[in-house]
Amino acid sequence: MKVEAKIFHICTSFFFAAAILYGLWAKEVVGIVGLTLTGGLSLIVGSYFSFVARRVEQRPEDNPDAEVSDGAGELGFFSPGSYWPVGVAASAALTGFALAFFHIWLLVIGIVLILLTVGGLVFEYHTQPDKD
Repeated sequence: MKVEAKIFHICTSFFFAAAILYGLWAKEVVGIVGLTLTGGLSLIVGSYFSFVARRVEQRPEDNPDAEVSDGAGELGFFSPGSYWPVGVAASAALTGFALAFFHIWLLVIGIVLILLTVGGLVFEYHTQPDKD
């Protein structure tokens, strides 16, 4: 997590420096606000990664002397054949279409479909607890 935190802190300093330079050069309010808010969001993510990096054990990505084999092993569980991501993408596309043309009725349907498909994706492998 330290590598990611450094990347975001570098981006944060760039965005704030760009906001200052843009403010001195262009004197246009919207660009200054946009760059400042982008720097603030980058600062939030970088601070979160710094906070988490102190609490987790060192990963191979954080060790400059690590070998490729240090990162071997199980990375997590990935669904081999789930169709829920296709449903999430389709419902997000429908919602984006409804926003683009400002059809409120279609927007409501799209949001309901997003909630249903995300719920299906999250709880796809959820099983009931064993009954004793």
